[in-house]
Amino acid sequence: MADKAPVLMWFRRDLRLGDNAALAAAIETGRPVIPVFLDDEVSQALGAASRWRLGLGVAHLGDRLAAMGSGLILRRGDALDCLKTLMREVGAAEVFWNRLYDPASVARDGAVKSALKEVGHQGHSFAGHLCFVPWQVETGAGGFYKVFTPFWRRVKDIEVGPAQPAPAKIEPPQTWPASDAISDWNMGGRMHRGAAQVGAFVVVGEGAAHERLDTFLKDRVARYQLDRDFPAVDATSGLSENLTYGEISPRTCWNAARRALYEGAAGAQHFLKELTWREFAYHLLYHTPHIQSRGWRPEWDSFPWRDDPWAADVLAWKQGRTGEPFVDAAMRELYVTGRVHNRARMIAASYLTKHLMCDWRIGMNWYADCLIDWDPASNALGWQWVAGSGPDASPYFRIFNPATQAKKFDAKGRYLRTWIAEGQADPPATARAFFQAIPKAWGLDRNDAYPDPVIDLAEGRNRALAAYRGHRA
Repeated sequence: MADKAPVLMWFRRDLRLGDNAALAAAIETGRPVIPVFLDDEVSQALGAASRWRLGLGVAHLGDRLAAMGSGLILRRGDALDCLKTLMREVGAAEVFWNRLYDPASVARDGAVKSALKEVGHQGHSFAGHLCFVPWQVETGAGGFYKVFTPFWRRVKDIEVGPAQPAPAKIEPPQTWPASDAISDWNMGGRMHRGAAQVGAFVVVGEGAAHERLDTFLKDRVARYQLDRDFPAVDATSGLSENLTYGEISPRTCWNAARRALYEGAAGAQHFLKELTWREFAYHLLYHTPHIQSRGWRPEWDSFPWRDDPWAADVLAWKQGRTGEPFVDAAMRELYVTGRVHNRARMIAASYLTKHLMCDWRIGMNWYADCLIDWDPASNALGWQWVAGSGPDASPYFRIFNPATQAKKFDAKGRYLRTWIAEGQADPPATARAFFQAIPKAWGLDRNDAYPDPVIDLAEGRNRALAAYRGHRA
């Protein structure tokens, strides 16, 4: 009965049934399919908010699989050990998964595939986390792209193929192996009381992700390019959260945006560019994995960044208490929702790396701990772009002024009032929620006086420019 031996479908950041190449291939074998999620060395290393949000996605997928007569087996430990144990228990000789491209996942998956092969088993990997596989997009000279605009020109007209529907049935095994209970993993343990606040803003699961895309294309894409930089305007898709965990495929988003573009939606091309920025980030992470840990351009390794993550002014930045309202609003939005509007994110990052002259890795690591839509490629590229040390980076002399940025992109102060309670007689619930989400040890209260600026903006700008000029000399 070897032809009826089950196969394992290893879910990771592809928590969906539709347009899931590995799942489709597993079903096509005609054998019973045992869906699996492992709380392994990669997922256990995630930041607090990302790990918590991943747990919500896994639980939702398990419920959906159970509703269609299948299930999701949960195991905890080293990925290879867990898979080998499961394969031995159920008599499986094949494992299917969709590829990931960050260094930790590449190392894990390579080791798993090699070890399985050594014992006569097979690991089958498929594309699905990206539209454009990093090694398949090359420059005319045969290398990889280092600048976004040529990358965009290269991929923008590529047909990625239609998204595939979810299967109607997944054949279950005759006997299910034992499974952990996800509640026993306590994946939100490091969120503490913040989970209650952030939980109001999460949008979990494949169905909700598709609804989010449909709503965006119906109501907001036409004005996307015009409105996306204004943080008080509900102008973006919000799909970064769902793309991070694979609750919707990038191909689904790409094709839907292409249709909107052909139908005349004015902002659709800019939305496609934002999807391509995610692809570009993974393109760079795959070809130059050091972007996660050191300056992408080696000449920045000797730049005199301040590297104390708990200096008083850095703590003020983390707490949203710098005295610069636009920066503070961004950091408070992060703590209450687990996400930050892109314009506000750039302002907060520029302030930390330029006005405060702090190492970009301090900010990158803080965001990795706090973001529910944390993405290893986009987070690293974004921070290095702002700091000036990365590929295709913002020029060293571009130092965002939080005050002038607020006047330009939040002229009526709606965004600031949404997130900063101090100074308001009756602050909105969002602003009050910050004080319920933060650690009690911070000792902050909404009745506290709003702080004075930790540094004069002109002074900080001049200090940064002097350091940059000296470094380039």
